[in-house]
Amino acid sequence: MATFENILKNIGEFGVFQKLLICALSFPTIILGFEFACVFFVQSDPERHCNTDWILKADTNLTWDEQLNLTVPREHDGSFSRCRMFVPVDWDMGTIREYGLNETTVCQNGWVYSSSLYSATIVTNFDLVCERANLLEVAQTVMMTGILLGCLLFGPFAESFGRKRAAQIPLVLVFIFTITTALCPNYPLYLVSQFLMGLGYGGFRLNGVTLATEWIGTSRRSWGVCATQICGAVGQAVLAGLIYLVRDWRVAQLITAALLLVIVIYIWFVPESARWLLERGRTEEAKELLLKVATINKRQFSDAHLEKIAVKETEKKNRFLILIQSSVLRKYFLVILLTWFSLNVAYYCISFNVGKFGLDIFLTQFIFGLSEIPAHLLCIWQLETLGRRVSFIATLLIGGSVCMVMLAFKEGNPVAYTALATSARFVIIWAVTICNVYVQELFPTSCRQTASGLGSIASRAGGLIAPLVNMLAMYHWSIPIISFSGLTLLSGGFCFLLPETRGIELPDSVAEVESNRNKKKTKKENNSNIMHMKSSQL
Repeated sequence: MATFENILKNIGEFGVFQKLLICALSFPTIILGFEFACVFFVQSDPERHCNTDWILKADTNLTWDEQLNLTVPREHDGSFSRCRMFVPVDWDMGTIREYGLNETTVCQNGWVYSSSLYSATIVTNFDLVCERANLLEVAQTVMMTGILLGCLLFGPFAESFGRKRAAQIPLVLVFIFTITTALCPNYPLYLVSQFLMGLGYGGFRLNGVTLATEWIGTSRRSWGVCATQICGAVGQAVLAGLIYLVRDWRVAQLITAALLLVIVIYIWFVPESARWLLERGRTEEAKELLLKVATINKRQFSDAHLEKIAVKETEKKNRFLILIQSSVLRKYFLVILLTWFSLNVAYYCISFNVGKFGLDIFLTQFIFGLSEIPAHLLCIWQLETLGRRVSFIATLLIGGSVCMVMLAFKEGNPVAYTALATSARFVIIWAVTICNVYVQELFPTSCRQTASGLGSIASRAGGLIAPLVNMLAMYHWSIPIISFSGLTLLSGGFCFLLPETRGIELPDSVAEVESNRNKKKTKKENNSNIMHMKSSQL
């Protein structure tokens, strides 16, 4: 019985068509990185003071310094308060100067912000300061919630309606709600818009990779995953340049929407997954697509292979039950869920704090994005040289350890702290790329996509938790670092339960996974017996 891999070998596993498809589906990840501009590039505590223009009714000729001295109290260090003002009074200027103002209150008419770094952010536009400061983390959480639910919603959608539609519709959602985000007049509408944009973001990131990899042969499948990750890293680096040139978050959103429009237009010409068409019994459509791909790759296509594969691929399988019922798969699945969750908690906790490292925020973000590119490239070499298991465990333990060392440099040494944060992020994204490849090889074809989809949901849950973890800094700045570094180290320990998969063919059934495990056990037992016999002879 032929497999779909046999067909790909005939029409080209990684020909011109696959390369064009990867480019088409990877380029959006560059632009999607700009969606984080709202929550990455903000001054969480910008220079400001309460709006006290009420006193100008008493004297319109007051200088700026006089207005502050008369209406804003000072802190213990002599600076003007950022969150309090003197209670407005209906007195003439002479009385105010003679008796002064003593009773204070919270800001009643908004704030006046300094525009030294940005001309406008969501913090300054929606007054997310003082008692409303934690609403910035709420905005980050809402966005990550949308991304998580996007994975949850568009995963099953792709199984029923196809990979193509599950990649196109999310991009349309992202485009529409990127525009509405830029035009939001208030904070509640901004949250709704960010949530719906997150739905589209999560849906495309999940199904775009799936659509690309299902057209690529086994020998080059890791290249499809890494290409998407590399484009995401490029997007993070370019994001720093965009915000450096455009200091207004609304303008940045509109620029992002304009670029997304180009993608929304061409994405409708991306072909459906032939593998999915065959699973749904749509053989004629699959045959037509495969003929076109063979032509583009300048290869020949044989109908005989398609006739043999059609029956096998339309078999119905209960994918989730397969994962749960097998003790071996269940163990692998739970370890992958914990690891993916931990990695994204650490990644986003560091990323969301880009403005708090003490160095130039644009340079820090540029270094963050640029450092990811070699991580993805080195990942390919490492996987083939050291293997999956050793590479995964090493990156997790090293990444968690570097995060823990950050505790020693938080206060007073921004250069060392930024270097450690960048290094930790480098190793963590390295581990994420390994995880994306590893999950394809641990699980059989019958439940591989289900495991990958549920793992992606766990990773998005980690991104959702990250802003809440960062909020723990209000109790002590070290708590978030201890939390996400501890999780990473813990997941690295659990990964000792995973097997090595380098050089092993992708399993098609649970029996193959369990037989591979039993073979390794038998091999270890035989080696142990041999050593025991040798020692007895001595």
